[in-house]
Amino acid sequence: MLDTGALIAFERGDRQVAAVVEAVRRRKDRIVTSSGCVAQAWRDGSRQALLARLLAGTTEHPLQPADSRAVGELCAVSRTSDVVDAHLALVVHDQDSVVTSDPDDLRVLLRARKSPARTIRC
Repeated sequence: MLDTGALIAFERGDRQVAAVVEAVRRRKDRIVTSSGCVAQAWRDGSRQALLARLLAGTTEHPLQPADSRAVGELCAVSRTSDVVDAHLALVVHDQDSVVTSDPDDLRVLLRARKSPARTIRC
């Protein structure tokens, strides 16, 4: 699972994030993100070729109407306000790892939903 910071880091050529992406691809696992993360990272497709290629092979979870309420509830329970991070925390599976530039914020959200998913700082 890649958050906005991970998408931006990949686009900028971050070797750590690139290595994680490559390892996931070699295992034939899915690379996942949320539409909110894509919206935060995407600015100009003509200048973001690396990101565009990454997203072409990425599962992108949209924010569905039913998710909106769950995101708001998770923000309330965790006493946070970042709806993009909260949506990402909702769609992550327990066995997943979240590559993130803000692991502390994500851990708060994951704990609030009692998810054992781990975070990896990028």
